[in-house]
Amino acid sequence: MPPPADIVKVAIEWPGAFPKLMEIDQKKPLSAIIKEVCDGWNLPNPETYALQNADSTNFYITEKNRNNIKNGSILRLTTSAAQMAQQLHERIQSSSMDMKLDALKDLANSSRDITFAQEFINLDGISLLTQMVESGTERYQKLQKIMKPCFGDLLSFTLTAFVELMDHGIVSWDTFSVAFIKKIASYVCKSAMDTAVLQRSLAILESMVLNSQDLYQKVAQEITIGQLIPHLQGTDQDIQTYTIAVINALFLKAPEEKRQEMAHILAQKQLRSIILSNVIRSNKPINDEMAHQLYVLQVLTFNLLEDRMMTKMDPQDQAQRDIIFELRRIAFDVECESNNSGSIEKRKSMYTRDYKKLGFINHVNPAVDFTQIPPGMLALDNMLYFARHHQDAYIRIVLENSSREDKHECPFGRSSIELTKMLCEILKVGELPSENCHDFHPMFFTHDRSFEEFFCNCIQLLNKTWKEMRATSEDFNKVMQVVKEQITRALTIKPNSLDQFKSRLQNLSYTEILKLRQSERMNQEDFQSRPILELREKIQPEIMELIKQQRLNRLCEGTCFRKISSRRRQDKFWYCRLSPNHKVLHYGDLEESPQGEVPHDSLQDKLPVADIKAVVTGKDCPHMKEKGALKQNKEVLELAFSVLYESDEYLNFIAPDKHEYCVWTDGLNALLGKEMTSEFTRSDMDTLLNMEMKLRLLDLENIQIPEVPPPIPKEPSNYDFVYDCN
Repeated sequence: MPPPADIVKVAIEWPGAFPKLMEIDQKKPLSAIIKEVCDGWNLPNPETYALQNADSTNFYITEKNRNNIKNGSILRLTTSAAQMAQQLHERIQSSSMDMKLDALKDLANSSRDITFAQEFINLDGISLLTQMVESGTERYQKLQKIMKPCFGDLLSFTLTAFVELMDHGIVSWDTFSVAFIKKIASYVCKSAMDTAVLQRSLAILESMVLNSQDLYQKVAQEITIGQLIPHLQGTDQDIQTYTIAVINALFLKAPEEKRQEMAHILAQKQLRSIILSNVIRSNKPINDEMAHQLYVLQVLTFNLLEDRMMTKMDPQDQAQRDIIFELRRIAFDVECESNNSGSIEKRKSMYTRDYKKLGFINHVNPAVDFTQIPPGMLALDNMLYFARHHQDAYIRIVLENSSREDKHECPFGRSSIELTKMLCEILKVGELPSENCHDFHPMFFTHDRSFEEFFCNCIQLLNKTWKEMRATSEDFNKVMQVVKEQITRALTIKPNSLDQFKSRLQNLSYTEILKLRQSERMNQEDFQSRPILELREKIQPEIMELIKQQRLNRLCEGTCFRKISSRRRQDKFWYCRLSPNHKVLHYGDLEESPQGEVPHDSLQDKLPVADIKAVVTGKDCPHMKEKGALKQNKEVLELAFSVLYESDEYLNFIAPDKHEYCVWTDGLNALLGKEMTSEFTRSDMDTLLNMEMKLRLLDLENIQIPEVPPPIPKEPSNYDFVYDCN
C-alpha cells in the first residue's frame, strides 16, 4: 500500500550527530516538526532552529515552500533565519578583520535566500552595508592585496551581499545616499580594481539608473563615458557586458534633449570602433547576454533618428529648401539662381524640369514631399548624404532615369522617401528594445554613419531592381515589396560588414527572388473546387483535435519561464507543467535553467485546473500594468499571459518565445473548453490540413498498397562509398 500523499520521508542532518530518518506530515505545522526534531537530539529552544535544504542552495524551509520537499530529500537542522541574520549582523561589525571577512562571505552566500534576506533587511542590514562601503578606507585596498584569492576580499563580499539582497526587490533603490553612489562610482573609475568588485559595482550602477530617475541624475554626474571606455578594452567579456549595460541604461533613461549630446560623446570616444575591435571581432564567441546588450545599444542608437523621422519639412524654411537646391546642383552641375541671367518664369520652368528628373512628386515645390511623417526630414538627410558621399552613384542614378521614357523612369525622390520609411520599419526605429532579443547586426558597428550607408546600398539596389523588373510608375509598390524582401533576406545572414551586405544584395536579384518564391510555393496548392472544400471541412475537426492533444502533451512536458527583473543577468527561473491527468498545474521556483523535464514532485505549488476562471494576455495581465521602461515594450507584451483563479489571484507568465506563448495559451484555452486562436494553431492547421488533403487526393488507382512495411535491407559489407563532408 503506497504511503499517504501528505507523508514525506526525509533525512535530517545535525553537525556531530548521525543523520536522522523520519517521516514528515505536511499537514502538521512546521514549528511542530522542528520541535520534534530538536527533542530527538535533546536541543532546547526549538524556536531558534529551522530546517534548510542540504544542497548547494541551503535555502530555508518555510510554510510557503515546504511542499517542495520530496521523498528522499536531505534536510539540515540549522539556526533560524532570524537568529542567523542577528549573528551575521553582529559578526560583520567585528573589529577582527578575519572574523569580518568570514562573516561577509557567509552573508554573501546566505543573502540569495529570500527568507534570510527579509530577516537581515528587517535589522536594517542594507543600511549597515552601505555605511561600510561609504566608510571604506585604504585598508580595503590593502586587504585586496594581502588576502588569498580563494577567500576573496572584504569589499567584494560586501558588494556581493548588497547586490543579492537588493535583487529580492524588498528595498527601494531611492533610499541610497550620494556618498554611497560616489563610492560605488569611484570603484568603477579606478584603473586597477579587483574584477569582482568592478563587476558588482557596474551591476549596482545599472540597477540604480534603471530603477530610479533621481538616481539616474546622480549617477550621470559621477560617471562619464570616458571612464567606462577602458573597461571595454580588456579581455573579460563579463566586465565588457556590464559596462555596455551601464552605457545602455544611461542612454535609455537620459531625457530626450540629452540623448543626442550623449551620442555625440560616444562618437568622440570612438565607442563603436572599440566595441567592434574588442568585442565583436575578438576571438571569444559572443554570449547571449552580450548579444542582448549589443542589440539594445543598436536599437537605442537608431532611435536617435526618430526626431528627424517625425519632423515635417517647413516649405518656407530657406535652410531646408537649400538642401533641395544642393541635390539639384550636384545632380546637374548647375550654379545657384543668382548667377542665372534668365527671367523668373524661365528659371521656374527649369527648376520644375529638374525636380521632375530628380523624381519628386511635387515638381513645383518638392518641399511638400517631405511633409509626410514618417519619414519626414530623415529622408532628405539620407538623400543629401548619398549625393555628397556617393556622388558618382547619385549622379548616375539621376541621369539614367532622366534619359528613360517617362513611364519607365525610377523616381529617385519618391523612391528615397518610401525607402527611408521602409528601413525605419525594418529596424523598428522609435520602438523600445525588447527584453528577450539578441538580434544585433555586426555591420551596423562598422561605420559611424551606418544608417545612411545602409540607405545608400539599398537605394542603389532599388534602382537595380527597378531595371530588372522593367517597371513602370504603376509598378512602384510592387518594386518596393520586392526590395523589402531582398533587404530582409540579406539581413537574415547577419553580414559582418556593409560590403558583405552589398554583396549579398547583388546575389539576390529579382530573378533569384522569383526562384525563391517559386520554390516556397511549390508545396502550396490552392484547392478551391467545391468537393475539395467539403473534404477540408470534414477533415478539419480531426486536425483540430490532433493539435489540441499536441498542445496538452506539451503542457504536460512543461516549460521553464524566466522571472523578469531589472537585473536580468542574474536570471531567476520557475517551471510549470500540467499533470498527466490534465487536472492540476504544478509549478515552482528553480535555481537555474533545467536541462530537461522537471519532475512533478519537485514543484512545490499546485493549481487545480477546475479553479481557473480565465486566461488573459498582453496589456490585460497584472504584471504588464506595472511601470517599467523595459517591461512596456511591444515584444514583452506579446509574450505575457496570466491565469486568473479564485477571486483576484493571478499566476503570471512571460513566455520565452512566441512559440511557447502560443502553445501555453492554446493549451490553457483547450483545458477551459475554449477555442484555440493563436497564429501557430492557424499555421499548424494549414500545414496538417494540406498534408492530409494531398494524401487523400493521391492517385492510387491500380496501385497495390502493402499490408506490412517493406523489410529493412541488410547492412552493406563496408561503407567505403560514404563521403565524410567534414
